[in-house]
Amino acid sequence: MDVLHERCAGADISKTDCKVAIRVPGKGGRPHRQVRTFSAMTDDLLQLRDWLLENGITVIGMEATGAYWKPLFHLLEATDAITPWLLNAQHMKAVPGRKTDVKDSQWICRLDEHGLVRPSFVPPREIRQLRDLTRYRTETVRDRTRDINRLNMFLEDAGIKLSTVVSDITGTGPRRMLEALVAGERDPEVLAEMALGSMRGKIPVLKRSLTGHFNEHHAFMVQTMLTALDDASAPISRLSQEIDRQMEPFRRQIELLMTVPGLGRGAAQIMLAEIGTDMSRFPTAGHLASWAGMCPGNHESAGKRRRGTTRPGDTWLKGALGVAALSVSRSKGTYLAARYRRLIARRGRNRTMAAIGHAILIAAWHMLTHDIPYQDLGPDHFTERLGRTRQTRRLVAQLAALGYDVDLQDKTTTPAP
Repeated sequence: MDVLHERCAGADISKTDCKVAIRVPGKGGRPHRQVRTFSAMTDDLLQLRDWLLENGITVIGMEATGAYWKPLFHLLEATDAITPWLLNAQHMKAVPGRKTDVKDSQWICRLDEHGLVRPSFVPPREIRQLRDLTRYRTETVRDRTRDINRLNMFLEDAGIKLSTVVSDITGTGPRRMLEALVAGERDPEVLAEMALGSMRGKIPVLKRSLTGHFNEHHAFMVQTMLTALDDASAPISRLSQEIDRQMEPFRRQIELLMTVPGLGRGAAQIMLAEIGTDMSRFPTAGHLASWAGMCPGNHESAGKRRRGTTRPGDTWLKGALGVAALSVSRSKGTYLAARYRRLIARRGRNRTMAAIGHAILIAAWHMLTHDIPYQDLGPDHFTERLGRTRQTRRLVAQLAALGYDVDLQDKTTTPAP
């Protein structure tokens, strides 16, 4: 095999130490190998960097193990003479024989030497910081949602069916009712009169839903849960403000992404934090979809193609695309909405949602690459693509198969009575 990198290294990193193997030219043209172990502390990592520089190492590969690779990667990233590569564990087969960290580091080094692995996508520092913020906000929102579900289940224990009448039991009106229940008010009529806005049209149903056996124990628990929800809302607000501040240099890209139907500001921010703004890292839109895990896998054997599952990919990005696809499924009058209704009948909900997310991601690649807003093809795209005549013949043939005689009249040429 050809040697692409004469001076390379491989690192197997754990929580406590780092095994590093290097391969450099030796006497007689034979490679010289050496393995050393460094602790994961910063002072030892600095010694590791100096050792790599002394040996003229230009490329070092490291496996993406948890978060333990980050300190070494960030340190070497700031070193001009060394290019760190983050490698996907799926791209490297295990070493035959006994499995040790030293053998792993040597195997990674050999793969680097012959160019048998490709570095994973690691965005620049400012995008990584945005990832930290958006991912933590997503987790915090999920925690708050779990708290809301706990509150709802506990109200069921008390016979309070508020969630069957309102979609958000933490809204202004429902929150007033819950606080009144905690304060000792038990009269359903008084509680129902606290409804606001459009909820006042549901007062008769609210009276029935607020009739239960709410006691002091329930009051204590509900008060505790409401306090927990308030405490969870504060960091979400702070995170959103910080994300907006750090997203200011990327306002143009956010505005472009928000032109896609179904993509709100939050989902657009998550997308930008996950894929960055430099689309040159992905040669084509298909490469981006493959990296994100938003395209089906290949499974062909004996000349037959079988259904391939999607790879894990970027779960945070897939979650944002899923939210956008859900919004599209509830909309009308757009190409994506027409595509959803076209696919849902024969592919099922899950595969259709994945297809819509894939379409959104492909559009995002083109928009960020060419700096253009989203151009909707329209809800009639599929009809116009097939041609009106062909579409008409297909529909008439379907009606004829059901036993109907069809006589068509064109509205554009038939005079009005």
